Amino acid sequence: MSNNEAYKEIAPRLQGLRDAMDMSIEELAEKTGVTAEKAALYESGTVEIPVSYLMDVAHLCGVSLTVLISGNEAYLKNYALVRKGKGLNVDRRKDYDYKNLAATFVGRRMEPFMVNVPPKEVADMNFTTHRGQEFIYVLEGRLELRLDKSVVELEVGDSLYFDSNTPHALRGLDGKSARMLDVIL
Repeated sequence: MSNNEAYKEIAPRLQGLRDAMDMSIEELAEKTGVTAEKAALYESGTVEIPVSYLMDVAHLCGVSLTVLISGNEAYLKNYALVRKGKGLNVDRRKDYDYKNLAATFVGRRMEPFMVNVPPKEVADMNFTTHRGQEFIYVLEGRLELRLDKSVVELEVGDSLYFDSNTPHALRGLDGKSARMLDVIL
């Protein structure tokens, strides 16, 4: 499924969830920290929907991220096994390739992702913020992480834990993609 198709599938779920919560677009926007115009764009299915926004809406509305992304409820309670290279695709931003590694687990308290971060120019880095905390562990390549005005370079085996409210952006270094485990709490 292409990213554009995914946006078209997620958009009505966003709108339906907001309607079910009897919330105006302005109320949802205020509670998630985006403008009403941006929230309406996400519900239109014509623009990329950041994972951080989906997580904020899911948290606010008391549903799992899996429901918003796939339309299916999580169903495993004892454990969720994800084989190498698998996981629920959450390619909601063109910046990175995300795979959720626990999408089928009910009641999870964290969102673990396998993320491939492509190389890019500094000017092309897109900063994001979201609630919670984040843990990154580099598995392949070299990764640059910008935290507000700080620049941190990470190599294989390096990890970083940070407050996700800090504006942050990533890029692979040396003209190559980097692969990392990203856990969002």
